[in-house]
Amino acid sequence: MTVFAVYGATGHTGRLVTAELRSRGKDVLLSGRNPDALATLGESRVLPAALDDPAALRALAEAADVVIHCAGPFATTGLPVATAAVEGGCHYIDHAVEVHHVRRLFDTFQERAQRAGIAMLPSVSFYGGLGDLLAGAVARGVPEIDRITVAYAVSNWMMTHGAVETARLLFADTERIGFADGEQQVGFVEPRNAVFAFPPPVGPRTVIAPVPFPEAVTIPRHTRTRSVEAQLTARTFEEEQAFTSENVEPEARANSDFTIATQIFGAQGAASGHLRGRDLWRAAALASVEAAIRLTEGAAKSGVASPAEAFDPVDFLTTLAGRGAFTLELPKQS
Repeated sequence: MTVFAVYGATGHTGRLVTAELRSRGKDVLLSGRNPDALATLGESRVLPAALDDPAALRALAEAADVVIHCAGPFATTGLPVATAAVEGGCHYIDHAVEVHHVRRLFDTFQERAQRAGIAMLPSVSFYGGLGDLLAGAVARGVPEIDRITVAYAVSNWMMTHGAVETARLLFADTERIGFADGEQQVGFVEPRNAVFAFPPPVGPRTVIAPVPFPEAVTIPRHTRTRSVEAQLTARTFEEEQAFTSENVEPEARANSDFTIATQIFGAQGAASGHLRGRDLWRAAALASVEAAIRLTEGAAKSGVASPAEAFDPVDFLTTLAGRGAFTLELPKQS
């Protein structure tokens, strides 16, 4: 039977991923850094594996067909788990938003993953992953693309401890990775305030631009364009509960509202699409579970890939919409 390992199983995302896998009849192996925390789950299928214990991480990978890594910040946790996956011959998926981690996997794990015969998909999550998929879906059939903008409107976001730590790392980073003039660029970029016209009922909103999300690395891998920029509503981090909700109940954490919109401008016109929903944490969990199941069914070739590079983005997003992750509106294909 196919075994799905969840690393970071005691966290909010890990619990959502585990619940979704079980609702789909999958065999789940729970793992994480803290044996005591894992013991509180009352589960029999548990395998603790500290980040500084390569042997335990390798044993986890060897016991599973795919590992879904849910324990951030991935700038710290990503490399040990990814290394164990490739050494143990286990497919790898993570929820990373940290662009440097994502780029490192592409730069240093591509050949290793191919030799191991596994697929490695970083950033199969809300920020980064859904934006990558939406951009890939909207760009289909648009020739000579000049600019791709992925904008996130998020309200009532209640961050976990790991998300708070990740946000602090992201916005303290002075070596931002961007994509402009047809090439990847690294260096300090002064964030600016801009206005993005989200579809109704959200409407035009002030956004932080750019935000250091993985789209600058992932989108150019599958869509030819001269520039990519991710944006986030400024109000998202101004809301008081964003940084003070580490200990709220899961039901309260589920009350976020989100819209992700993509605008694509090309030599022959423009195209746009969006998705809208509640509970960004659940949307992320559904995305990673769907990707994990598809990997175990042989739906992607070996190597490191972005979500829209590994899968047909229209089909993937439509499947998630059908499972209630969000509503979806894409351009009609001629």
